[in-house]
Amino acid sequence: MRLSLRYRLLIPLTLLLLGDAGATGWAAWATARNTERRLAAQQWAVARTLTEPPFFQLTEPVLKKMQDLSGAEFCYVHTGFPSQSTLVPPLPQPPDNVPTATVPAHGQEHVLGPPVLVNGREYRCLRLRLRPPHPNAGGDLYIFYPESLRRTAVRDAVQPLIILGGAGGLIAFGLMVGLGSRLVERFRDLDRHTRLIAAGDFKPMPLPRAHDEIRDLCQSVNDMARRLADFQRESQLTERLRLLGQFSGGLAHQLRNAATGARLALEVYCEENPETDPEPLRVALRQLVRIESNLKQFLSLGKPTCVMKTACNLSLLLEQTICLLQPQAHHCGTLVEYQRPSGDVVVHGDPTQLSHLLVNVLSNAIEAAGSGGGVEVEVTQSENYAIIEVIDTGPGPPCELAPRLFEPFVTGKEHGVGLGLAIAQQVATAHGGLIKWQRRAGKTVFSIELPILV
Repeated sequence: MRLSLRYRLLIPLTLLLLGDAGATGWAAWATARNTERRLAAQQWAVARTLTEPPFFQLTEPVLKKMQDLSGAEFCYVHTGFPSQSTLVPPLPQPPDNVPTATVPAHGQEHVLGPPVLVNGREYRCLRLRLRPPHPNAGGDLYIFYPESLRRTAVRDAVQPLIILGGAGGLIAFGLMVGLGSRLVERFRDLDRHTRLIAAGDFKPMPLPRAHDEIRDLCQSVNDMARRLADFQRESQLTERLRLLGQFSGGLAHQLRNAATGARLALEVYCEENPETDPEPLRVALRQLVRIESNLKQFLSLGKPTCVMKTACNLSLLLEQTICLLQPQAHHCGTLVEYQRPSGDVVVHGDPTQLSHLLVNVLSNAIEAAGSGGGVEVEVTQSENYAIIEVIDTGPGPPCELAPRLFEPFVTGKEHGVGLGLAIAQQVATAHGGLIKWQRRAGKTVFSIELPILV
């Protein structure tokens, strides 16, 4: 049977509260009984004072003095003599239903006298027979202890226990109910978030303010969600690459055959028609060579990059790349500016791979800048690295894609594939360099750092 955590907390607390109520009730009963015993002992102490040696003559002044000391009322009755009484009005006839009491023996429990009603008030009455050698021997002494004083004494003794035990228990119960509800609600929040994680929503949950075990559990759930999100991305990427590998071989073969056939046809045409303008045909041939090279790079994505390093002149590679991309820039209406540095910047790398890197980054910048935009290319050199900055006037990548810009198949273009920057990063990493981007003064800046040849 399923039992809510709230009830698992409240049932033991309820049992504890019932036990506290029982203990409080027993303590109140015991306190009330002890209070009555104490009052009875006081009443009998007054009785002994008036009935045992040294004897007092029971005159009205003596009885008044004892009234002031004990709070009780006194009445002395002797047949044939006038009665002495502190009662107002005086008692005309003493109660005849009160038995004569005897002094308790040593160790015997003292009890209050039986209840009586005198002048409309309730009392506890002791009736004592005065015997010789008492000066008032032969008469009866009545001691009337007000019931109101007894009830007040009992109430004053029991009330703190009721307040501390009962009210304290109820307050503790109320606090526990509130804390239990809050605790259950925190676990429900955690349950809702774990269900979202199970449904594929890996957003982290807000951590509670209280630094306790539940906060640690929430932190662990957030760590789990982050790892699951990373695993999901890796799985999706692996699946995409796997699917890509299944059909890329045949597709690349067909495309390369078509590009090679077109290139050979253009070469034959140029040889057979030497009088025609060769420059457009040379541009077409360079584009076909670029297609073949891109297909090779596409097939190598996700595989270890084999780099044949030689001395590479970055300045020359940039000029060749910009020249290759001029038709694309002209078609997009984008101005590409490049100021070649005064000296050569030489790095240690694979010229083919580095050309792929530069083509992908520059082509991406030209598309991002668009019609009427501009692309600036700057080359600087530090002590150990050559730094290429490609600056475009485009709006930059969407915010939701910015953290994953270099991942395969991540693109904000309507017809983009999302492989260019992934290839560029793979090449930069294989050369011991890095590629990064930032927004600076309203422009997008891609920085490529490559180790220089020393």
